[in-house]
Amino acid sequence: MKTTENQQAVIPYLILNDAVSFLDFTIKVFGAEIKSIHYREDKKTIMHAEISISGSMIMFAQATEEYQAQTAGLFIYVKDADTTFECALKNEAKVIMNLEDKEYGRSGGIQDQSGNTWWIPSLL
Repeated sequence: MKTTENQQAVIPYLILNDAVSFLDFTIKVFGAEIKSIHYREDKKTIMHAEISISGSMIMFAQATEEYQAQTAGLFIYVKDADTTFECALKNEAKVIMNLEDKEYGRSGGIQDQSGNTWWIPSLL
């Protein structure tokens, strides 16, 4: 199997109730880079978007009647879990699991406005 250049073999594809807020959240909290974005005819509704966070791709789109919302649990390594966790909370995330020192490093969990859960451990 051959993937498109610079893509991993498995890519999360999220269908979201508020794709624009998700995009904004990932940029502010995780430094996401927009790789591709396509809008519906209204020029506001995201029909398909691709972002990269530290080299990992996530694809997503706005939910419709035909394609209902499908959120995910995402595990994302960061340099500083405390800083990222606080940034997420400042950007309307809810705490799922408080930050704690675990055997695998400092880690916590949040839920974004779209209902995705992000598990945020610091890189060891």
